[in-house]
Amino acid sequence: MGAQWKAKHKDVAANAKGRLFGKLAKDIMIAARHGADPAANARLRLVVEQARKVSMPKDTLDRAIKKGAGLTGEAVHFEHVMYEGYAPHRVPVMVECLTDNVNRAASDMRVLFRKGQQGTSGSVSWDFDHVGIIEAEATAGADAETAAIEAGAQDVEPADEDGTTVFLTDYADLDLVSRALPAQGFTVLSAKLGYRPKNPIDPASLSAEQLEEVEAFLAAMDANEDVQNVFVGLSG
Repeated sequence: MGAQWKAKHKDVAANAKGRLFGKLAKDIMIAARHGADPAANARLRLVVEQARKVSMPKDTLDRAIKKGAGLTGEAVHFEHVMYEGYAPHRVPVMVECLTDNVNRAASDMRVLFRKGQQGTSGSVSWDFDHVGIIEAEATAGADAETAAIEAGAQDVEPADEDGTTVFLTDYADLDLVSRALPAQGFTVLSAKLGYRPKNPIDPASLSAEQLEEVEAFLAAMDANEDVQNVFVGLSG
């Protein structure tokens, strides 16, 4: 599962596409505050590319850009809030929310964490590193290890079944590394800050039933309208 939880099964991922569009629309609106032109706004360009990769409708994408840039006359205000605690069986989680109603988000988190245990600030975050997470695709012949060294990444994960390679950076180097990777033969799909577990739990230490309970907890978190990302302390 790695640092950022994602639905494993394609049918689950397909059913969650609407929620994914909603999360991306928030990212687009926030990025567009710094300009509506992706060519002149690197952060917006990356999120737009990510939205196109998952086939977000053009009307939805354009509306999010205009709304975020203040071109529609609507006020856009999201607050960034982090929640931390444990999924069932003491699996640590960091939950990143972007919400227009902090009271609603806090209430929802209390309910969702009933299946696990909600912690206070710092109760879990000490066991995570704040890092830059870059997802990229390699062109023919590109070597991920070499690219990581040349671009200044701290670490790299082997490509997954979709051919996506994950580069990890110091949180302050995210933009620098994402700009350096194309010269090393990698197309950047997304670049954002996130959390990496320092002492991840091996899923093999959990029974199949326990792992299902953890997955159900994470899926419920991810389905919440205010949740942008869920970072989990499981390896693999």
